[in-house]
Amino acid sequence: MKVATIVEGDGEVAAVPLLLRRVAEWRTPDVVPDVLPPIRVRRDRFLNRDEEFQRNLRLAAAKCEVGGWILVLLDADDDCPAQLAQQVLTRAAACVAHRRVSVVFAKREFEAWFIAAAASLNGHRGFRFDPADAIDAETPRDAKGWLRQRMAGGTYSETTDQPAFTARFDLRYAFDGSRSF
Repeated sequence: MKVATIVEGDGEVAAVPLLLRRVAEWRTPDVVPDVLPPIRVRRDRFLNRDEEFQRNLRLAAAKCEVGGWILVLLDADDDCPAQLAQQVLTRAAACVAHRRVSVVFAKREFEAWFIAAAASLNGHRGFRFDPADAIDAETPRDAKGWLRQRMAGGTYSETTDQPAFTARFDLRYAFDGSRSF
């Protein structure tokens, strides 16, 4: 099955295909998705400009072909992920009724899922996690900053660390520690 994704960040362009393959292996090992290169959008333009919304969804529908699936995966920032996802799903289903569509909004940021699984990332790429630093993963407004504070040298790069962490973080920890995951 071909999966076309719509994402917002450069880090997600590399990370989301890894994430989808890992989740498929974990939850449905008999299904091997053909994850296509993501379509990168600017969140506000995609959500607020109907022409851009429809154009990107139609592009995703063409890429995944008949029988394919479209996944929209964006950061919720300060919005409620569940409410926003339902609104976007309703709009998307009307736009591309001939394709299966799922919409996921990470609470605050994609990186909140790394916070939920921080113990599993300890020691990877210079990340240091002390269990005393454990917090509600979906609380920090700046999840990237939370990670940056725990990285050797104080740097976190979306384009290199996000895919590397996606390939490694414990999915069960993220599932248990983050409602949006």
